[in-house]
Amino acid sequence: MSDRAEFLIDLSALSSNVSKIKKECAVEILAVVKADAYGHGLIRVASTALKAGASWLGVALLEEAITLRENGIDAPILAWLVSPGSDFEQAISRNIDLGVSSIKGLNEISAAAAKFGKQARVHLEIDTGMSRGGFLNEWSELLKEDFANVEVVGIFSHFARADEPGEKQNLDQLQRFKVMVQELENVGVKPPIKHLANSAATFRDKDSYFTMVRVGIAMYGLTPDVTHMGTSKDLGLRPVGQLRAKLHLVKEVSKGSPVGYGASAFTSTDTTLGVVAMGYADGIPRIAQGAGVFVNGKKAPIIGRVSMDQFVVDLGSNNKAHSGDWVIVFGDGSHGEYTADDWGLASSSINYEIVTRIGPRVPRIYEPHVY
Repeated sequence: MSDRAEFLIDLSALSSNVSKIKKECAVEILAVVKADAYGHGLIRVASTALKAGASWLGVALLEEAITLRENGIDAPILAWLVSPGSDFEQAISRNIDLGVSSIKGLNEISAAAAKFGKQARVHLEIDTGMSRGGFLNEWSELLKEDFANVEVVGIFSHFARADEPGEKQNLDQLQRFKVMVQELENVGVKPPIKHLANSAATFRDKDSYFTMVRVGIAMYGLTPDVTHMGTSKDLGLRPVGQLRAKLHLVKEVSKGSPVGYGASAFTSTDTTLGVVAMGYADGIPRIAQGAGVFVNGKKAPIIGRVSMDQFVVDLGSNNKAHSGDWVIVFGDGSHGEYTADDWGLASSSINYEIVTRIGPRVPRIYEPHVY
């Protein structure tokens, strides 16, 4: 336990989310554990997700996949943001599947496989309309490749607006995906694994399931988009993480007192302020306004600017909080506390950023139940 701040991770909630999704979609699940499992802790989350029914793990970076292997995880792993020049030989030796989105990348992987004397397992990433990763202008050239030394295990793409159900671009991308899969199969390459659906599509678009879905934010009990898809509760998900911190200091101040750097805020009445022992070095967004903490059954909003190691909240004149008390920064909202969605809105951002930016100074504490 930390004496300052901690991120409590409810592994039973994570297991429940994975099991629910597995039951409802009835295809293979790739659990997305990139970025230290969205800030929740790579190894513990990966192990829990696999036990709960996920059959694959997905990461962005090769080093993330290697860390999983070094910690004894032998399940299939796909690393999809692996640029030309990466240590492909190590990936091949550790049986890590590689996402490939360029001819140069494919050629380097093939050369590494030839040198190593073992076929490399690749998933072809295709651009179906997001204009980010994936084959696009090189696609026709790719279809002429002989794929020497590689086994094309999968083909995949990514929705740009799956969290906006009903948007025409979703249907356009789905149709484009089907066309490109067929074009690949027409040249004799028939990958057994086809995956397009992310968390949002898993909840809203069964036509996009194919053989596997990639579940990221939903696994952590958070909604892909609170505006278009509703809250975690609406989706039947249990938020996995609760961020809490200590009140470093509680003190009374007079009306009109300036608070924080730049004196950007002043107290509107005589009040009690609490100094929370977290700051932007720990992942608290500096621009956040409209969020705060939950203490003694009440919300206490941020006042003034967030500092590197601390921020100030207005506890009000009747709050009985004391220096050293624990406060909830965000949780599942069931007790009236702020949620990751609230913090995202307060920061002109999204819940994804709120949880993934929690810094390494904040220990992850794993419990079967947070509350």
